[in-house]
Amino acid sequence: MTLRDAGVSLIDCEHRTPPAAVEGFPYIAIPQLKEGRIDLSDVRRISRRHLDEWTRRAKPQVNDVILSRRCNPGETAWVPPGLECALGQNLVLLRSAGSQVFPPFLRWLVRSPAWWEQVARFINVGAVFDSLKCADIPNFELPLPPVPQQRAIASILGALDDKIELNRRMNETLEGIAQVLFKSWFVDAIENGLPEGWRESTIGEEVCVMGGSTPSTSRAEFWEGGAHHWATPKDLAPLTSPVLLSTERRITDAGIQQISSGLLPVGTVLLSSRAPIGYLSIAEVPVAVNQGFIAMVCNKDLPNHFVRLWTSHNMELIRSNANGTTFMEISKSNFRPLPVAVPPKPLLDGFSDQMQPLHQRIVSNVKESQQLATIRDTLLPKLLSGELRVPIKNGSQAPGDSIG
Repeated sequence: MTLRDAGVSLIDCEHRTPPAAVEGFPYIAIPQLKEGRIDLSDVRRISRRHLDEWTRRAKPQVNDVILSRRCNPGETAWVPPGLECALGQNLVLLRSAGSQVFPPFLRWLVRSPAWWEQVARFINVGAVFDSLKCADIPNFELPLPPVPQQRAIASILGALDDKIELNRRMNETLEGIAQVLFKSWFVDAIENGLPEGWRESTIGEEVCVMGGSTPSTSRAEFWEGGAHHWATPKDLAPLTSPVLLSTERRITDAGIQQISSGLLPVGTVLLSSRAPIGYLSIAEVPVAVNQGFIAMVCNKDLPNHFVRLWTSHNMELIRSNANGTTFMEISKSNFRPLPVAVPPKPLLDGFSDQMQPLHQRIVSNVKESQQLATIRDTLLPKLLSGELRVPIKNGSQAPGDSIG
């Protein structure tokens, strides 16, 4: 059944951009669409007047789906309850009338393998960006379970996704606590000069600052069957918490030998040094890195939690010391001389005692969310295809295996 026949309507965006406001309502652009949800962390804001003007065709409402037509064509995000927002250019709104598609089910339908098959079928390959045409999207043909099954599927997948979102918000709160602690202990404390027992130093004197490289990708012996994590800034881009648990690519022992910094230990602080500067994480696995990082091995007095938060609080200083023509980059030689006020060891030890349980809870939440996402993504195609069926409350059960 096509989206049009299923009663799913498409509402196009305004093909212009409103002026930004210091405060106001979210103006959703393509970068805000992340893993099926809207990420408001760096969203542009617009005024009430411009919100009304940019939503005159339709105001996004709960259970609508925002769809990207360009750059990442086919990517979607669900509109949650209570969000007043406007759509940016190259985004469209999908809305179910409710007769054939249970509205909360639509967000899962557009994340199915069948959806991506239709995206591939209708994609327009461009010289710069691939895209989808508004006229083609209503013709997407997607298999639809009966509405009672749609309700059950939406309930079980929504519960998994809600727990993932709860973990994300909990980690956001924990990270906020860590930032406040660091500022209170180590930023506010030196506003009027260094207290007794503190000393001036540079970050290069206090941690081992290292870089990385990319072994030849044409040499299979560096990559095929690799067991070691090898990170690029792309691995840090989607992280919602500052911990790195895995990487997209793996590298072999022979590949590791091609990288001067080798395999970095657990606890290394990773800072993307270009394109863009500022992704920040602590490695929870041994990892090798490419040339897009400044890696800080904390094997002296400063613990890695201090170093990560110091880096975060000094990001503007770091960026101001970057240079480049194609893109800005902070080099190791420019990074090492940056000043750092080193507190006495008892204060650092006390801070570590405070930070360690916070960090471990963050790591635990990230791991749980990854497990839940794996379960969700495994169930999704099986539930939509009918390979698995969710028992219906009234006892009527369609043929097929039950997950109950």
